[in-house]
Amino acid sequence: MTEKTEKPPIRVKMKVGEIEFEIECQEDQLQTAVDRILSTVTKKLKETPLITERTAPAPRAETCKGVIQKLWEEGWFATPKGLSEVHSEMARRGFHYDRTAVAHALVDLVKDNILTRTGKPRRYQYAQKRPP
Repeated sequence: MTEKTEKPPIRVKMKVGEIEFEIECQEDQLQTAVDRILSTVTKKLKETPLITERTAPAPRAETCKGVIQKLWEEGWFATPKGLSEVHSEMARRGFHYDRTAVAHALVDLVKDNILTRTGKPRRYQYAQKRPP
Protein backbone atom coordinates (compact mmCIF):
# COMPACT_ATOMS: atom_id res chain seq x y z
CA MET A 1 0.00 0.00 0.00
CA THR A 2 1.45 3.35 -1.03
CA GLU A 3 0.83 6.04 1.44
CA LYS A 4 0.51 9.55 0.10
CA THR A 5 2.17 12.03 2.43
CA GLU A 6 0.70 15.50 2.17
CA LYS A 7 3.17 18.36 1.99
CA PRO A 8 2.74 21.23 4.43
CA PRO A 9 1.12 24.34 2.90
CA ILE A 10 3.26 27.17 1.53
CA ARG A 11 2.84 30.62 3.08
CA VAL A 12 3.71 33.69 0.97
CA LYS A 13 3.55 37.37 1.99
CA MET A 14 3.44 40.00 -0.76
CA LYS A 15 3.23 43.76 -0.89
CA VAL A 16 2.09 45.70 -3.94
CA GLY A 17 2.28 49.46 -3.33
CA GLU A 18 0.32 50.09 -0.14
CA ILE A 19 -1.52 46.75 -0.29
CA GLU A 20 -0.18 43.77 1.64
CA PHE A 21 -1.54 40.25 1.47
CA GLU A 22 -0.69 36.74 2.60
CA ILE A 23 -1.36 33.48 0.76
CA GLU A 24 -1.39 30.00 2.27
CA CYS A 25 -1.89 27.13 -0.14
CA GLN A 26 -0.39 23.99 -1.61
CA GLU A 27 2.58 24.36 -3.93
CA ASP A 28 0.60 23.44 -7.06
CA GLN A 29 -2.02 26.12 -6.26
CA LEU A 30 0.43 28.97 -5.66
CA GLN A 31 0.80 30.32 -9.23
CA THR A 32 -2.97 30.45 -9.75
CA ALA A 33 -3.54 32.19 -6.40
CA VAL A 34 -0.83 34.82 -7.02
CA ASP A 35 -2.13 35.50 -10.56
CA ARG A 36 -5.69 36.00 -9.28
CA ILE A 37 -4.63 38.37 -6.51
CA LEU A 38 -2.36 40.43 -8.76
CA SER A 39 -5.03 40.80 -11.44
CA THR A 40 -7.57 41.89 -8.81
CA VAL A 41 -5.14 44.39 -7.25
CA THR A 42 -4.14 45.79 -10.65
CA LYS A 43 -7.80 46.18 -11.69
CA LYS A 44 -8.65 47.93 -8.41
CA LEU A 45 -5.68 50.33 -8.67
CA LYS A 46 -6.72 51.32 -12.20
CA GLU A 47 -10.28 52.05 -11.02
CA THR A 48 -9.26 54.03 -7.92
CA PRO A 49 -7.52 57.37 -8.53
CA LEU A 50 -4.66 58.06 -6.16
CA ILE A 51 -5.65 60.42 -3.35
CA THR A 52 -2.29 62.18 -3.42
CA GLU A 53 -2.89 63.29 -7.01
CA ARG A 54 -6.08 65.10 -6.06
CA THR A 55 -5.00 66.79 -2.85
CA ALA A 56 -1.34 67.66 -3.42
CA PRO A 57 -0.93 71.41 -3.87
CA ALA A 58 0.91 72.61 -6.94
CA PRO A 59 4.53 73.44 -6.14
CA ARG A 60 5.23 77.15 -5.88
CA ALA A 61 8.48 78.49 -7.25
CA GLU A 62 8.40 82.13 -6.26
CA THR A 63 11.33 84.49 -5.98
CA CYS A 64 11.64 86.67 -2.91
CA LYS A 65 11.29 89.77 -5.07
CA GLY A 66 8.22 88.28 -6.79
CA VAL A 67 6.48 87.66 -3.46
CA ILE A 68 7.13 91.26 -2.35
CA GLN A 69 5.84 92.52 -5.71
CA LYS A 70 2.62 90.56 -5.11
CA LEU A 71 2.27 92.30 -1.74
CA TRP A 72 2.71 95.63 -3.54
CA GLU A 73 0.10 94.66 -6.18
CA GLU A 74 -2.36 93.88 -3.37
CA GLY A 75 -1.79 97.37 -1.93
CA TRP A 76 -0.11 95.99 1.18
CA PHE A 77 2.51 98.77 1.04
CA ALA A 78 -0.14 101.53 1.11
CA THR A 79 1.14 102.28 4.61
CA PRO A 80 4.91 102.17 5.31
CA LYS A 81 6.25 98.84 6.56
CA GLY A 82 9.56 97.89 8.17
CA LEU A 83 11.75 94.96 7.17
CA SER A 84 10.50 92.82 10.06
CA GLU A 85 6.86 93.43 9.07
CA VAL A 86 7.57 92.43 5.46
CA HIS A 87 9.50 89.35 6.58
CA SER A 88 6.71 88.31 8.99
CA GLU A 89 3.98 88.77 6.38
CA MET A 90 5.89 86.64 3.87
CA ALA A 91 6.38 83.90 6.49
CA ARG A 92 2.67 84.07 7.37
CA ARG A 93 1.88 83.39 3.70
CA GLY A 94 4.25 80.41 3.62
CA PHE A 95 7.35 82.00 2.09
CA HIS A 96 10.29 81.58 4.44
CA TYR A 97 13.17 83.64 3.10
CA ASP A 98 16.24 84.80 4.96
CA ARG A 99 15.90 88.37 6.28
CA THR A 100 18.92 89.49 4.22
CA ALA A 101 17.26 88.17 1.05
CA VAL A 102 14.12 90.15 1.89
CA ALA A 103 16.22 93.28 2.55
CA HIS A 104 18.02 92.92 -0.80
CA ALA A 105 14.74 92.39 -2.65
CA LEU A 106 13.28 95.53 -1.01
CA VAL A 107 16.34 97.55 -2.12
CA ASP A 108 15.91 96.20 -5.67
CA LEU A 109 12.26 97.28 -5.69
CA VAL A 110 13.29 100.75 -4.48
CA LYS A 111 15.75 100.91 -7.41
CA ASP A 112 12.97 99.79 -9.77
CA ASN A 113 10.82 102.76 -8.57
CA ILE A 114 8.12 100.45 -7.23
CA LEU A 115 8.75 101.18 -3.53
CA THR A 116 10.18 104.16 -1.71
CA ARG A 117 12.35 104.03 1.39
CA THR A 118 12.29 106.53 4.25
CA GLY A 119 14.04 106.69 7.60
CA LYS A 120 17.53 105.92 8.83
CA PRO A 121 19.69 102.85 8.17
CA ARG A 122 18.43 99.73 10.02
CA ARG A 123 15.11 101.54 10.59
CA TYR A 124 13.95 102.01 6.99
CA GLN A 125 10.25 102.01 6.20
CA TYR A 126 9.13 100.85 2.74
CA ALA A 127 5.97 102.13 1.07
CA GLN A 128 4.54 102.05 -2.43
CA LYS A 129 6.00 104.79 -4.61
CA ARG A 130 3.24 104.45 -7.15
CA PRO A 131 -0.06 102.60 -7.11
CA PRO A 132 -0.04 99.05 -8.52
